[in-house]
Amino acid sequence: MGFKLSHTEVHVLDLEASLAFYERALDLHPVREKGPEDGSWKLVFLSNDEADHELELTWNRGRVEPYDNGGGDIHLAVEVDDMDAAHALHEEMGVIVKENPNMGIYFIADPDGFWIEIIPRRK
Repeated sequence: MGFKLSHTEVHVLDLEASLAFYERALDLHPVREKGPEDGSWKLVFLSNDEADHELELTWNRGRVEPYDNGGGDIHLAVEVDDMDAAHALHEEMGVIVKENPNMGIYFIADPDGFWIEIIPRRK
């Protein structure tokens, strides 16, 4: 049968802010999008040359209530080859929400508070 992970979905309130965050923080760029002609919602799929998995941002026009997005129990994990440079960038952006030096990892949060674990690239 051959199952393969395709994408992970996250709801966002401010699509433009989220796109800017994911581009700067994780070098993820839109690769495709879809939605109805009336613009009531939009799906934007993000990826980069390093990824074999996409992040789907779902935006719904008129939504003002914050999304739960797993309530902190669910997160993405992203590998990086230069932890020091990534940490410096995320510190400059002010998006680091938790650090675990003993494990050599830390977490950042997107504009909607969704957590992303930053881990060293596996060799």
